[in-house]
Amino acid sequence: MAGTQPAVSPRAAAGLFGLVIVLWGVNWPVMKVGLGHFPPLHFALLRMLLGALTMFAVAALAGQLRVPARQDWPIVLSVGVMQMSGFMALGFFGLLYVGSGRAAILAYTTPLWVLPLSVLVLRERLDVAKVAGFALGLAGVAVLFNPLGFDWSERRVLLGNGLLLTGAALWAVQIVHVRHHRWVGTPLSLVPWQQAVAVAVLLPLVWLFEPDATLSWTPASIAILAYNGPLATGFCFWAMLTVTRALPALTTSVGSLATPLVGMLAGAWWLGEPLSWTNTGGLALIGGAVLTLALGETYLRRT
Repeated sequence: MAGTQPAVSPRAAAGLFGLVIVLWGVNWPVMKVGLGHFPPLHFALLRMLLGALTMFAVAALAGQLRVPARQDWPIVLSVGVMQMSGFMALGFFGLLYVGSGRAAILAYTTPLWVLPLSVLVLRERLDVAKVAGFALGLAGVAVLFNPLGFDWSERRVLLGNGLLLTGAALWAVQIVHVRHHRWVGTPLSLVPWQQAVAVAVLLPLVWLFEPDATLSWTPASIAILAYNGPLATGFCFWAMLTVTRALPALTTSVGSLATPLVGMLAGAWWLGEPLSWTNTGGLALIGGAVLTLALGETYLRRT
């Protein structure tokens, strides 16, 4: 069926991937500021609701708005629950206690979970470039994580770090599922429904845990929602699904480590978050991981 094949070429997927990395990286300090206007679950719900409305409109204009086939409902539920609501809600709560740069790093420890899953479930082979990129990426995360850099006796800090790591694990499972699933529909036809599932999951959580929340409606908060909804949620989730279908799971997960690189630089520039020597070393290692994977993919395509 047409929907079972990647919708774009590996080269186009790499371009989309780069754009998503920049948009999502910049969004970490944007979300940190946004939490001063909206509580976490309300923020996640508003972001997903705006993204869903945007993508329903885009899919309708593109002639791809249709009810998902029965075979695609597992991936609709998987992405909607694990990535779009689970990962996002955990990320917002983690940001309450952790700086935006550090939060981005912890949220993108996904390769720790994807490597064994991609080998065991997808039977992906580990060539030299993937192993080297994986090792460099994890070394960069280890340097940036710097467990000596925060107070382990502070419960809120531990909670924030734990929530972000849990979100990373959920995303890893979802990445492997996207690669393993036999698609009938296209990402554009399924993303609106996945986001609708996320809205359905988040809505009762907002009602249960934030019933008396106060929302701050200002030009700044509206601009933050405009960035988070149509762009960082609508476009980026569609683009990331497209990328995940077209590129190997390990390449996608390790390449995503460039997102905290962008997030840390954006947080340092905008919020004045410190950029220490450990941060600089970690950034260099992550950059080397992304470059190694990119060169490895280019070589494989040529051979």
